Amino acid sequence: MNKASKRIRVGFRQAFMMIFLYARKRFLEQIKAVALIIAYLVLFQVLVLGIAIADAAWISVGLVLVITGLTFFMEGLMLGLMPLGEIIGIKLPQKSKLPVIIIFSFILGLGATFAEPAIGVLKMAGSSVKAWEAPLLFLMLNKYADILVMSVGVGVGLAVVFGMLRYIYNWSLKPFIYILVGLLSVMSLYAHLDPNLFYLLGLAWDCGGVTTGPVTVPLVLALGIGISRITGSGSEQGAAGFGAVTLASLFPIIAVLGIGMFYLSSITQPLSAAEFARQHDNPKVTGLFDSYDAYTGYMLSHTDPAVYMQIFDNDQEKFLAYLSKVKADKELQAVVAGPEETGFKTWAAASNNAQVINLVFGSPEEMQKFRKSRGGNYTMPSLNSWDVITRNSIAAFQAIIPLTLFLLLIFFLVIRDKLPQPDEIFLGIGFALIGMAIFNIGIEMGLSRLGGQVGQNLPASFSTIELKDETTLLQNFDKSLVNEALQEDGSINKFFYAKKDKEYKAIPFDEQYYDEKKKTYLYIPERGPLFGVAGGVGGMIVVILFAFMMGYGATLAEPALNALGLTVEEITVGTFPKSVLMQAVAIGVGVGLALGVAKIIWNIPLFWMLIPPYLLLMLITKLSSEEYTNIGWDSAGVTTGPITVPLVLAMGLGIGGQVGVVEGFGILSMASVCPIISVLTMGLVVNSRRKKLMRELESKAVKV
Repeated sequence: MNKASKRIRVGFRQAFMMIFLYARKRFLEQIKAVALIIAYLVLFQVLVLGIAIADAAWISVGLVLVITGLTFFMEGLMLGLMPLGEIIGIKLPQKSKLPVIIIFSFILGLGATFAEPAIGVLKMAGSSVKAWEAPLLFLMLNKYADILVMSVGVGVGLAVVFGMLRYIYNWSLKPFIYILVGLLSVMSLYAHLDPNLFYLLGLAWDCGGVTTGPVTVPLVLALGIGISRITGSGSEQGAAGFGAVTLASLFPIIAVLGIGMFYLSSITQPLSAAEFARQHDNPKVTGLFDSYDAYTGYMLSHTDPAVYMQIFDNDQEKFLAYLSKVKADKELQAVVAGPEETGFKTWAAASNNAQVINLVFGSPEEMQKFRKSRGGNYTMPSLNSWDVITRNSIAAFQAIIPLTLFLLLIFFLVIRDKLPQPDEIFLGIGFALIGMAIFNIGIEMGLSRLGGQVGQNLPASFSTIELKDETTLLQNFDKSLVNEALQEDGSINKFFYAKKDKEYKAIPFDEQYYDEKKKTYLYIPERGPLFGVAGGVGGMIVVILFAFMMGYGATLAEPALNALGLTVEEITVGTFPKSVLMQAVAIGVGVGLALGVAKIIWNIPLFWMLIPPYLLLMLITKLSSEEYTNIGWDSAGVTTGPITVPLVLAMGLGIGGQVGVVEGFGILSMASVCPIISVLTMGLVVNSRRKKLMRELESKAVKV
């Protein structure tokens, strides 16, 4: 009898259906994870705020790409990177000594940070920060964005090193928490007192949440569990697999604040826009940009003529000569007006300066043709799809490939073993690469836009906001159509009627938006306050409740939270049920987001928002067992998933930009600290009940 194994032949149709059903299942899993929060944001803006979603088609495409990319990425992670990390975690302690493990752990943490999908969101956030208001924050998010990511990676690398040492030597997590939080409190106080570091504080604390995503957490846990199995550590204190995520969220904060302090002396203090323009020959001002032309272009795009003309010493001829130079040089145009092909023309069309328009377009008629070709969004640069695809594909390659090569190098040179199921591992790496590229494209096109829109429109609940996405240029405007209305206080308001969406509406008339020569009127619709009077508490409470429900719902939808709940229920032998943990974390995140939004609305310094809960945490941590300390502090890591981070960051920056604060960071940090409090508090309750039950059982046993 032939004992040779026979291959099972599968037809094309059968193979296709098997792959299709498997892919559909994975795709539906990601849809379930993101559908709730996306639907909540869209319905709140459309139904509650009554504001249509701008660029809905692009956002829809972006959201589909996010789900598709995340499906590929997570599948690639499970097939490729996770098995590699787990094998190395088990075999590395057997095949190498402590120095090799330390070096490997550091590089793994560094590489995993670059591969985090949400890390790219930090680079996108730089566009909302004004250079003169927060020079250090602007520098870190723009010119030194790569250095910022590198410093975060170094922080995670150090965290993984200490995490592995903790597993090997069976160290308690509590001393690390006391030392790191104590150091962070001192550094945060120093930052709070410095005008430049003050605005970096929110970004630094938010970086702690960005790092604990779907790449770092599984790889670090796989390595930690592998080392714990070999060394036999962690199990006695309930620390096996836990604790490293906590360190990976604290060390990066120290690293970012440290790098900010390093660059502090080389840049200017916060200035007014006019002073920032007047100091165009100051290296501490222009040094915030890659070149003097980049500085000039930034000022042209972000300030009005009264400000940016100071760069040209208020000399019109000097200004026009510079524009002629830019017009003749395509490369210079990309530096001054951005990489979009129409960026320079878009700026010129929006300037409403006759000399600039004639210089750039040749005639007002050509400018009008350009405006009409752009529709209602003529003030915004067109989206260069090829540039978005190319840039994000390169970023995905730079994130995934170095980490993969490093893991393979360790496997073949240090462990020196045969790679199990290489076809699956390399297929997984390919999926991770494709998925990250698609995911990043979707983030830029859809998710960040949606979060930013909702954030910008939320203040309509308690104040009047301009709906700039609905800006319309009315042609052939006749000023004789303007009417006057007497208000109750005796003041006179001007308005006119226009047909919009098949209805005739009364539109306020503002003289500054009327161009008498061109007979045009720039109409920017306004909305709000929707709940109560402007600046009223009622509208603000609506926004805070919105943030709570968003955090609560999004957290319950996180797949990582469900997995953590099962693990905790198993470790605690059912005394800390999965449902209790999930509710504790979700409520904590909801409260954290609500506090973070309140911080932005009322412009409360982050230092005073963070220090009280962390001081409370020190007390609760002291009272908690090692087991619950590890679980509670690590629970913050599951709240910052690849969907939550971009949305929360974009929303915070959007709210901040609308209410006029300098920066909108800090929400993620609040969403991280509050679930730790809720989980540890619940742990104390569960522990107390368990001890009470044990005493009752002992009492009954004695009576018997």
